[in-house]
Amino acid sequence: MTDHIVKAYDDELNTLHELIHHMGEMTVQQIDKAIQSIIKGDEKLAHKVIETDDEINLLEVKIDELAVRIIALRQPVAFDLRTVVAALKISNQVERIADYATNIARRTLMLHDMPHLPLVEGLPALLKIPKRMFERALVAFATHDLNLALHVWHMDREVDELFNEYLTELFNAMIADPKNVGPCTQLLFAAKNIERIGDQSTNIAEAVYTLVTGKQFKESDPQ
Repeated sequence: MTDHIVKAYDDELNTLHELIHHMGEMTVQQIDKAIQSIIKGDEKLAHKVIETDDEINLLEVKIDELAVRIIALRQPVAFDLRTVVAALKISNQVERIADYATNIARRTLMLHDMPHLPLVEGLPALLKIPKRMFERALVAFATHDLNLALHVWHMDREVDELFNEYLTELFNAMIADPKNVGPCTQLLFAAKNIERIGDQSTNIAEAVYTLVTGKQFKESDPQ
């Protein structure tokens, strides 16, 4: 990051990065707690995830307000402007990922009175890659690492393959026994939210691409 004559300007840009980092860390914790809640059937933990979502929403508001302030008062250009715009986009993606964690926690509550299905044990394996994508996308933004961002973008293919495999298992379980329809439907929603974490992480990677290169991302670029 370039040093500016006005120290307050540098401080504001640094704060923007710190807020994104903090928001990302909180969201990773939300993801971990949500998956634990559904695996263990822990309703107390699920409620905690749901309640914490408001704190992450407030962080997004803080980031938006600071970004608008920087644009209005500092009139950033070139890389600085791209940094502020990327922060706005990324904070929105992180907030959505936090929402997916909340949705997974809500599945825990819905599953409470339903028969237990062993297929729930497959969710952590399904989450492994999307969570890694999210963490690496945040690092790519913090370090302006274009190669890491492109790596994250390519990882999404494997997420889609694993999601489709898990979907097939759920459908087979529903066909095998109609009693499985209720819990399988809830697990399907949970799995879809996990898959969406990967999608949003690719969006963060694309924002990093634009930040570093100054060009809008095209799917043909990483090939």
